[in-house]
Amino acid sequence: MTDTARGHNGLTEFLPKLLTVWREGYGLADLRADALAGLTVAIVALPLSMAIAIASGVGPERGLFTAIVGGFLVSALGGSRYQIGGPAGAFIVLVSACVLATGVEGLILATLLSGLILIVAGVLRVGTYIRYIPYPVTVGFTAGIAVIIFASQLREMFGLTLPGDEPGEILEKVEALWAARGSVTWAAVAVAALTAAVILGLRRLRPHWPGMLIGVTLASVVAALFGLPVATIGTRFGDLPQLLPAPALPDLSGPAVQAALPWAASFALLGAIESLLSAVVADGMSGARHRSNAELVAQGVANIGSAVFGGFCVTGTIARTATNVRAGSHGPISGILHSLFLLVFLMVAAPLAAYIPLAALAGVLGVVAWGMAERHEFAALLRSSRGDALVVSVTFLLVVFRDLTEGIVVGFALAGLVFIKRMSDTAEVRTRAEHHDTPRADRVVYHLEGPYFFGAAAQLGGVLDRIAEAPRALVLEMSGVPLIDSSGARGFHSLAARAHRQGGQLYLVGLRDKLRRQLQAQGLNEPEVRFLPDLAAVDALLDAAQPGDESH
Repeated sequence: MTDTARGHNGLTEFLPKLLTVWREGYGLADLRADALAGLTVAIVALPLSMAIAIASGVGPERGLFTAIVGGFLVSALGGSRYQIGGPAGAFIVLVSACVLATGVEGLILATLLSGLILIVAGVLRVGTYIRYIPYPVTVGFTAGIAVIIFASQLREMFGLTLPGDEPGEILEKVEALWAARGSVTWAAVAVAALTAAVILGLRRLRPHWPGMLIGVTLASVVAALFGLPVATIGTRFGDLPQLLPAPALPDLSGPAVQAALPWAASFALLGAIESLLSAVVADGMSGARHRSNAELVAQGVANIGSAVFGGFCVTGTIARTATNVRAGSHGPISGILHSLFLLVFLMVAAPLAAYIPLAALAGVLGVVAWGMAERHEFAALLRSSRGDALVVSVTFLLVVFRDLTEGIVVGFALAGLVFIKRMSDTAEVRTRAEHHDTPRADRVVYHLEGPYFFGAAAQLGGVLDRIAEAPRALVLEMSGVPLIDSSGARGFHSLAARAHRQGGQLYLVGLRDKLRRQLQAQGLNEPEVRFLPDLAAVDALLDAAQPGDESH
């Protein structure tokens, strides 16, 4: 079984890609390539997982737990060859808000519940539809997330001291940070700038080097050697544990579940979108094809596993997945090995993490946010059309200033309305005869073009209602109509009734067999209308009938 030749029936669409790779044959050369790719991804994931956890309001160790357990399960069970699972920057706002509202225990419970929701979504094949989210929505959403991530790191980047907790809403956050501008720690600014400069510089000069790890390591060494007055993981969180915690279930009482369920639904929606977008990116880079519903099931199992071991939300991560593909991965084994490499770090080198400055991790996330912003794509959509500009702008503003889920839902609805308007604009009624249409006094012909659905039915119905003639035959030539919905069918009912009142007959000509059967299933049958293959058949029928004959 291969990626390009696979069935869609039965349980095939739920098979992990790990089995596919194994059946294709997996040798020592593949293992070497996957080991190198897994190590490369682990080097990227190490600082990033801790940075995302800290920005989300939990300890850095939970980011590593999430990457180790969740990443292992995503690769072992997922429907993508190259997907790397772990904590994602897109979740920072939701996770931090959940922690504030329900505490860490509530976060872990919400993560577990979101896993159950994702499994159900996969079994119900919801993944087939999630991938149809419009491009302007994804660009606006991603750009909004980038702004939120960057704003969440300003406090650590500048070493600011706030009198209370940092506000979650972005306007209140910026106001509070501006009010605390007098507490800027220039050492923190220097560390964050050094980290970002190293990452961006190596990305340009040595793109295959692990810029994030080198940047964080160099910043940590500089801060330690010069005794810079900056907060570190050790001063803020203490030493990291060197083993995974024992598996345990969170509080599953009724009130706890009720409080966590709304957060779980948000985690599941965002996780499904993010993971499938990541899988699509991997497909585009590699030429493979992922299995959407298998991926959702794997993401669900990974979230449950992460919660059991004290982690939080797991999803497919675009940057780490792209790194995996570029590093020469041959399949899911590289993702499994990336998790094992992170586990080795936790067991062997966890004490070294205490020296990492929080400003350095803020610099890492600042670079991540800059890369996520999709500035060129955003600008291109603003220039492309008013509809796309509206969708991307509204999605972006709602994500930044309101809520992630609200931004996605409203953006999707707006994109649907824009699509309906565009499809409606393609539908038209032409009264001019085609070259093969010889004008006759006893019939009038209208040529319908484009989809005849609820968006176009009102527009075209208004044109047809203004028909002044009362001919024996009102002919709608419909060979150019690819789609008719129930609203369109209802319009034909009304038009046929009016033709009969005026002593005429409605003919639907050139209609595709599938659409004819669809109209008949909705009650539009002869003699209310006549279905004929072409105009010549109409003329033959009219010629055979006498002017007063009702048989036409």
